[in-house]
Amino acid sequence: MLKLFIGLGIPYLGVIGLLPWVASVERFVLGVPFIYAWIFAWFVLTSGCMLLCWLLFDRHASDDAAGDAADARHRA
Repeated sequence: MLKLFIGLGIPYLGVIGLLPWVASVERFVLGVPFIYAWIFAWFVLTSGCMLLCWLLFDRHASDDAAGDAADARHRA
């Protein structure tokens, strides 16, 4: 459940949930309207959320799968 919240929930809330607030802000970031900077920032932040999910939950699973494949090759 935590994995889904980090990987899907946080990016969804950041992009869709806060979009009405972001659309009401009339500021500029480095000459770019804030809404465009916000969406672009979430490209990077979503990748960070996915990396965090992999580091916390799936990293060791891929190590185990690679080890199982190596063991199967040695047995054959």
